[in-house]
Amino acid sequence: MKVVVVESPAKAKTINKYLGSDYKVVASYGHVRDLPAKDGSVLPDADFAMSWEVDGKSEKHMKTIFEAVRDADHLFLATDPDREGEAISWHVREVLSSRRGLKHLDVKRVVFNEVTKNAVLEAFSRPREIDRELVEAYLARRALDYLVGFTLSPVLWRKLPGSRSAGRVQSVALRLICERESEIEAFKSREYWTIEVEFKTEAGQTFTARLTHLDGKRLDRFDLDTEAKARAAADAILRATAFTVAEIDSRQVRRNPFPPFTTSTLQQEASRKLGLAASRTMQIAQRLYEGIELAGETVGLITYMRTDGVAISAEAIAAARHLIGSDFGPRYLPDAPRVYRSPAKNAQEAHEAIRPTDLTRKPAEVAGHLDRDQLRLYELIWKRTLASQMASALLEQVAVDIADATARLRLRANGSVVVFDGFLALYQEDRDDAAEEEGEGTRLPAMRKAERLARGEVLPNQHFTQPPPRYTEASLVKKLEELGIGRPSTYASILQVLQDRDYVRLEKRRFVPEDRGRLVTAFLTSFFERYVQYNFTADLENQLDDVSGGRIDWKEVLRNFWRDFSIAVDGTKELTITQVLSALDAALGPHFFPNDGSGADPRLCPVCGAGRLSLKLGKFGAFIGCSNYPNCRHTRPLALESDADAAAPETALGPDPASRLAITLKKGPYGHYVQLGDGNGESKPKRVALPRSIKPADVDLVTALRLLALPRELGRHPETGETIVAGIGRFGAYIKHGATFKSLGADDDVLTIGLNRAVVLLAEPAPERRRGPQLLRELGAHPKGGTVGLYQGRYGPYVSHDGVFASVPRNSDPAMFSLEEAIPLLAGQRDKGKGRRRKAGSAKAAPRKAANTAGARDRVASGIAKKTEVPKKAGAAKKTGAAKRAGTSKKTGTTGSVRQSRPRSSPQSD
Repeated sequence: MKVVVVESPAKAKTINKYLGSDYKVVASYGHVRDLPAKDGSVLPDADFAMSWEVDGKSEKHMKTIFEAVRDADHLFLATDPDREGEAISWHVREVLSSRRGLKHLDVKRVVFNEVTKNAVLEAFSRPREIDRELVEAYLARRALDYLVGFTLSPVLWRKLPGSRSAGRVQSVALRLICERESEIEAFKSREYWTIEVEFKTEAGQTFTARLTHLDGKRLDRFDLDTEAKARAAADAILRATAFTVAEIDSRQVRRNPFPPFTTSTLQQEASRKLGLAASRTMQIAQRLYEGIELAGETVGLITYMRTDGVAISAEAIAAARHLIGSDFGPRYLPDAPRVYRSPAKNAQEAHEAIRPTDLTRKPAEVAGHLDRDQLRLYELIWKRTLASQMASALLEQVAVDIADATARLRLRANGSVVVFDGFLALYQEDRDDAAEEEGEGTRLPAMRKAERLARGEVLPNQHFTQPPPRYTEASLVKKLEELGIGRPSTYASILQVLQDRDYVRLEKRRFVPEDRGRLVTAFLTSFFERYVQYNFTADLENQLDDVSGGRIDWKEVLRNFWRDFSIAVDGTKELTITQVLSALDAALGPHFFPNDGSGADPRLCPVCGAGRLSLKLGKFGAFIGCSNYPNCRHTRPLALESDADAAAPETALGPDPASRLAITLKKGPYGHYVQLGDGNGESKPKRVALPRSIKPADVDLVTALRLLALPRELGRHPETGETIVAGIGRFGAYIKHGATFKSLGADDDVLTIGLNRAVVLLAEPAPERRRGPQLLRELGAHPKGGTVGLYQGRYGPYVSHDGVFASVPRNSDPAMFSLEEAIPLLAGQRDKGKGRRRKAGSAKAAPRKAANTAGARDRVASGIAKKTEVPKKAGAAKKTGAAKRAGTSKKTGTTGSVRQSRPRSSPQSD
C-alpha cells in the first residue's frame, strides 16, 4: 500500500481517483504542529532550539495518518508546492518519525502545480527528497515572527496599556497606513486655475485646448492661483485674434499586455475590479485550485495560487496562441510567443504564474458549476492569461499647439486614439488613484499646420490640490511588494490581523488607522525605530530568501537579529510611563490637537480654561486628560471629537417599490439594521440586522431591499433534493438545509453566496465542542483491577485509574504510551497522596461533622432545637458557589476542609 499525504480533504478525494486503488490519500488539514503560544518555545540561549506541539485537532489528523502508514511500504508527501507546503511535509515526517511510524518506510516528496490527472501522474513519476533549504527558510521565518511577537508584545502591554500585539511585518504595514494618514492631515490644499478654450476648425469640427503660455511665458501649475489672475488671462484670450495651428506632434505608441497573475497582482486586480478582500480572493482561488466536478471527474480549474513567478508552461502558451488565432484572428496573434520573467530577486521560478489549467475551458462553460465570486475570479484569471499572449495595442497620440497672431498666447490640445486594440479587446488592467491623463481617449479632428481656427467660449476652471489618497487593499499590497516587505502569500493574513486587532478599519474600501494603531506605531517608531524601518524589514526578507537559496545559514540570520533586538528590548525595561507619554504626545499631538487656524490654543482645557490637554495612560488604555488633575477632572476618549460615531440614529433610504412603505437604516442597542415601515399597533415592522460584511455607510436602497428579501432560496441540494435557504437570524447570517443550520463566516456574504458554496459548507464537519476530558484509548487492565485509561485533558494528556490521575511526561508520545509506563506513574501519584479525587465531607471532615452533631444534641437537650428559618446575611447567595468549591455538602450542611492537590491534566481542571 502507498500512502499519500495532502493538505485538504477535497484534494485528497480528487487525487485518490487519479492514482487508483493502490494508493490511500489522507489529509493533514494544513499544519500539524506549531510553536506553543507561550514563552520558551524558541530558546535563543540554546542555539534557537524550537519546541513544537501537536494541538488537539491536529492530533486527530496525525492519528489518521499514523494508522494509514502502519501497513504501507511507501509514503508520498504531496503538500502544496511552496515553502509552507515543504514545511508541512517536514512536520509530518518528523512527527511520524518520533512515533516510530517510519520503520522500513520509503518517504518521498511530490509536488504538482495543478490538480489535473496528467500533472499529478507526472509528479508521482518524479518524486524527490524534502528540500532542507526551504524548510530552514521556514524555520528562520517562524522563529523570527515568534521572537518579535512574544518579545515585543509584552513590552507593549506593560508600557502601552490597551495595545494588542506587534509583529515583524504587521507593524511595518501599520506604519505605512499611519504615515499616509499623517500626510493627509498635514496636507495644505492650494488653489489653482486653468483656462480652457473651445475652437472650431475650418471644416466646422470643435475641440477644446488649454492655455499653456501667457505673455510669452510658460505657465506653471500655480501661476494662476486666484480668480482675478484667471479672469485676467481669460480677458487676454478674448482680446487676442487670428488663432492658428502652430505645431502638430503625432506619434504612435505601443502598449504591451500585462504578464499573467502572481499572487500579489491577483489580489490587487481582484480588489480593484471585483471588490474582493485579499483574504477572500485567496480563499476563492484555493477552491478553484482544488477543483470542481466536471463530467463525473473533479478537475482543478487554475494552477497553484501562491506564486511570485510570471512564466507559464510551453503547453499553456501553445494553447493560448491557438485560442487567440481561432477566436480573434491572426492580427491579434504576435509573431512569437511572449516570454515573461519575474523581476523578484528570489521568485519561486519553479512555480508558474496563476493561469487556467485548460484555456479551452471558457468561463461560460463552467458558469453552471461555480458561484458568483468563483466565476468572476476564474474569468479574471482566464482573460488575463489569454491577453498576456495577444498582440500589443497601437495608440496614436496627438498634441496640437495653437498660437495667436503675436505668438505670446499658446494653447495645447491633446488627443489619443486606439489605432489597433490588440489585447485591449479582451483585458485592461485597472489602476489605483491614477492621475487623469490629459486627452486620453479623446479624438481630435483632422488639422494642418497654419490652419486658421475660430475661437469659441473661454472657460476659467477652479481647482484645488488633493492630499495623497489612503491605501486600498490593492495599493497597500502593491506598496509592500515594491518595498520588498513580507511575501505575497502572507499579505492577506497581515491585512486581516490589522483589522482584527482594531488597529485599522476599512472605510469605502480604504484603510483608516484607528487611534490605537497610531499609538502603537508612535511607540514603536520612538523606541524601536530600526525594527519598523522599511529597508530593515526588506533586508531581512532578502536574508530569508538567501536561506532558501542555500546562500546563508539560517541560524546565523537569527543570531545576528537577536543580538541587537534583545539589547533594544532590554533598553526599554527602565523606560518610565512619563517618558512614553512625552514621546507619544510629541508624535501624536498634531493629530489629536489640530490647529483650526483661529489662533486659539487647541490644547487648552475646555472645562477649567487653564489646564493643558495631553495624552494620559490608564488601566484600560490611553485617553486625553487635563494637566490640572485632580482639581480638573476633564477627560475624553483618545479620538478626535469629529471621529465620534457620526452616523445618524436613523437614515431614510427610500420607499419600498412594492408596498411604498418607507425603508430606514437604524441603529439599536445591538447594532445597525434596516426596517420596512413603522408597523402598527398589532404587528411590528420587518427588521433585518446588517451582517458584519456590510458597513452602515455602504447601505443604500438596493442593498436594503435585498436584505429585507431574506431569507432567499439558493436551490435544491444535489443529494437530498431539499431546498437550501440563506438568511439572517438572531445569531447572524446562516444557511439552512432541512433542520440543519450552518453559520456563515466573515468571508461568506449572505447576499451573494451560491448553491455550490452552500453545499460545501454543509458538508464540512461541525466544530467540535469541548466536553471535558476525551478518552484517547484504554491502555489495559490494572494489576489491582479496573482499567487504565489515557485521556486528553485541558492541559495535556494524562492517565487515570480508580480516581488517581497522573500527567503523561512531556517527552513521551501519547500515541506510543503504554500500560507498562502508566502503572509506575499512577503508583507514584498514589504514594504521594496526589491525583486522587476525594469526596467532600470525607476523611478530615469527619471530626467537624461529629462536632456539629454533638452541638445539635446539646441544643435539643436545652429545648432550643426548633425548625425555624435563619435569616440569611447579605451576600449569602454569593457565598454558595464558594462554599461548594470548598467542599460544602448541600444535603448534610457539612464542610470539607481538605484542599486537594491534583495533576494539571486531571478532569477536574477541565
